Amino acid sequence: QVRLVESGGGLVQPGGSLRLSCAASVNLFSINDMAWYRQAPGKERELVATITNGGSTNYANSVKGRFTISRNNAKNTVYLQMNSLKPEDTAVYYCNAVMYPMQWGKGTLVTVSS
Repeated sequence: QVRLVESGGGLVQPGGSLRLSCAASVNLFSINDMAWYRQAPGKERELVATITNGGSTNYANSVKGRFTISRNNAKNTVYLQMNSLKPEDTAVYYCNAVMYPMQWGKGTLVTVSS
């Protein structure tokens, strides 16, 4: 069974940093575009960042310049480095493939608050 397991979330003060990890039970070499998404309370899930197998990245305007997505296919893991965090970044963060999404993981909660 395909599994995605997100980790690394927590409570952080505004301006702080967190690094999220997403471990996949499939060979990421076979998946071109991977992405991080987030869902804030009472809102729909939104796309945060994408990365191709070649390392090309794209970001939502709201996180551009603050977040960095990366991947290590040898470890079947995707990362999201989040810096200069703001209260509006508070959400549950998920990863998944872009073109053919797998079963969603449980996500990891990021809370930005003083």
